Amino acid sequence: MEKKWSKKYPVVFKSWRTNWDRLFIYTTNTVEGYHRMVRKVTKSKGAFTSDMAMLKLVYLATLNFQKRWKNSIHNWPLVLNNLAIYFEDRILPNDTV
Repeated sequence: MEKKWSKKYPVVFKSWRTNWDRLFIYTTNTVEGYHRMVRKVTKSKGAFTSDMAMLKLVYLATLNFQKRWKNSIHNWPLVLNNLAIYFEDRILPNDTV
């Protein structure tokens, strides 16, 4: 990824390299938290009537997880707005709310 994008977004890659230890730990904790939430939601149900029923439950739980995750990031609106500047073609305007 860095080979392809570092010339266009040098500040982003410099920041990632500088803060990789914290970024890696933070994202790992977030992923583990998400997996824990999925296990908790699916474990409490005895059986699912179909694969789609399980996917719907995980989808709804994911929406709730995103709300909690989004609010827990320090200065998230500022971070998201900066990402929107660097990745204007990938982040939608309503994502920055």
